[in-house]
Amino acid sequence: MYYEIVKLPAYRAVGLKWEGPYSEVSNLKKTIHEMSQRVGELEHAVEPDVQLGLSYHLIPDGFVHYSTFEVNEDQDVPQTMAEIKVPEMTYLKVKHEKGQDIGLTYTEIHRWFKEENEYTPLEEEGTTYYDDLPIKHERYPVDRDLTDPHFEILIPLQKRQV
Repeated sequence: MYYEIVKLPAYRAVGLKWEGPYSEVSNLKKTIHEMSQRVGELEHAVEPDVQLGLSYHLIPDGFVHYSTFEVNEDQDVPQTMAEIKVPEMTYLKVKHEKGQDIGLTYTEIHRWFKEENEYTPLEEEGTTYYDDLPIKHERYPVDRDLTDPHFEILIPLQKRQV
């Protein structure tokens, strides 16, 4: 698996917010699909062909997820949508390829962090997380095959404290 450390600038995203337990992930899939259908409402989408999945593991046995598109500052937030501002961050970037098992891809990411001595997943100060990978950002091509997707995984990271 190919790993890359990248620094990405801050950006603004608008889309649908979902929050819930892992047992209700089927509802999240509906939210993601709905957002892919509503991208046309975002007149100022920066990359309307790239959908973002921004997950924050802030609740026990579940997470908060934003299914969004990056937008510029001219974009109003349509009704029922939410805005999220993502600060500049350094990420571990991994490409999940078509035909690969998503669970295995994430297992390899966990292994990379255990074996890599220089970095740990980012945990924002004062925030309680409930997952070893507390923040997960994914970039999906809109025309992906939902039964066998390919996408980029971006895990915010920080230098390990010595």
